[in-house]
Amino acid sequence: MSIARFGVAVTLLCASIQFASAQSSSTEQRIHQIETCLPPAVIVKGESQCTPLLKRMGELNVHGVSIAVVHNGVIEWARGYGTASPSGEPVTPETIFQAGSISKPVAAMAALHLVQEDKLSLDENVNAKLTSWKIPPSDAAPGAVITLRELLTHTAGMTVHGFPGYAAGASVPTLVQVLNGEAPANTPAIRIETPPGTKWNYSGGGYTIMQQLMVDVSHEPFAKLMHDTVLAPIGMTHSTYQQPLPILMRTRAAVPYDVHGIPVPGGAHTYPEMAAAGLWTTPSDLGRYIIENQQSLQGKANHVLSQAMTKEMMTPGKGSWGLGVEIGGSPSNPYFEHGGVNEGFEALFVGYENNGEGAAVMTNAEGGSRLCAEIMSTIAVAYHWPDFQPALRTMIQLPPEALPKFVGSYHPVGAPPDFFITITLESDQLTGQIARGPKAPLLPESPSKFFTKQAPFEVEFMPNDKGEITSLVLTEGEHRLTATKTK
Repeated sequence: MSIARFGVAVTLLCASIQFASAQSSSTEQRIHQIETCLPPAVIVKGESQCTPLLKRMGELNVHGVSIAVVHNGVIEWARGYGTASPSGEPVTPETIFQAGSISKPVAAMAALHLVQEDKLSLDENVNAKLTSWKIPPSDAAPGAVITLRELLTHTAGMTVHGFPGYAAGASVPTLVQVLNGEAPANTPAIRIETPPGTKWNYSGGGYTIMQQLMVDVSHEPFAKLMHDTVLAPIGMTHSTYQQPLPILMRTRAAVPYDVHGIPVPGGAHTYPEMAAAGLWTTPSDLGRYIIENQQSLQGKANHVLSQAMTKEMMTPGKGSWGLGVEIGGSPSNPYFEHGGVNEGFEALFVGYENNGEGAAVMTNAEGGSRLCAEIMSTIAVAYHWPDFQPALRTMIQLPPEALPKFVGSYHPVGAPPDFFITITLESDQLTGQIARGPKAPLLPESPSKFFTKQAPFEVEFMPNDKGEITSLVLTEGEHRLTATKTK
């Protein structure tokens, strides 16, 4: 090598080292921000509000948290916080958690793979391929035909929202017993309750039908089908749908805790409803799921689905749901997401379709979803995401005599007769209560518009021509709820 070439090589090497060092420093700064400054859902202008992650875990009785962040199309970092079990074993990136309903989008990918292989069709009657069990006729929808597309998008009109699982020592039903609501199943029969395709209604029951359908056409145990079709090709090496968890994997499993921070008796529940709730995984493996979809959309890596099928999966329909995932964001920068709740486990993942960004957060605690949302909001701030950031509000002062006119009961349009939004005045503080939920202080942003610190929504009171308050509008993001004052 000539001296000149050697000099160029050294210069490039030094530049590369400096870039890597700067990148590492930037990553550590983001991690530090996330570890030390969880913002509330709503930030009031002029107030300083920042809670360290470990302190917030203590406030919410969350023993363990695991986080993985996807940046520029790769898993930039993954860390665990707190303890995985009463023995004090620390949470690490390899600690596995139950994913709850996050099982659904991963299972949906396998179902769509079977569609690619012409073993299933998105739009044919699923009863044509079901052999172990059939969807019974329903008086609620005579002659109804259910399709895989409707099961995937929660538009099939099926019953059973979710599943509690089966505690240690309890008898575990077969899948057919779950579908029929037969003992020892602890949930009702899964049946058609509304005409398919007419409305969006979240149904874990629909995904349980899909599980039986996949088993019937593949002639394989569901956990093996998921491993061979999705988990192994993507590289989700710390994941399984086996229920209960195999003995060899239990040493890496987090122990679930209830809302008071007490271990769930007997440990993790068993979920024969694997497609709906049976996945054990890590945030890093969910990060690999996110990356696979991002790259598949670009035609760069199609280990499970083609580019066209992935695009179809991400196309929103009723309720902003695609084929297994909820779609949000803007048309130019959409994201896909799903949350999960099992007994003592709660989790959330988000992945942007176009820019290689995303994250997954898992906890071993009932009530962990609140912390997952706060962590995701902090990640959004640290990585400059366009969504999930806390709302910024400006509070004004109103004279006490301006508040009594807002007091009353408001009935939302289309709500059950006994469902009300109740506005009260206590010691010159206006409060709002939705149904039988907790009361939340309402803080004025204008003479007629209020907000809460507890959630990113606003309440605007609407007067008639005489200035009398006759209704209110509850707004959260793009969602609006109008309620009429009844008294």
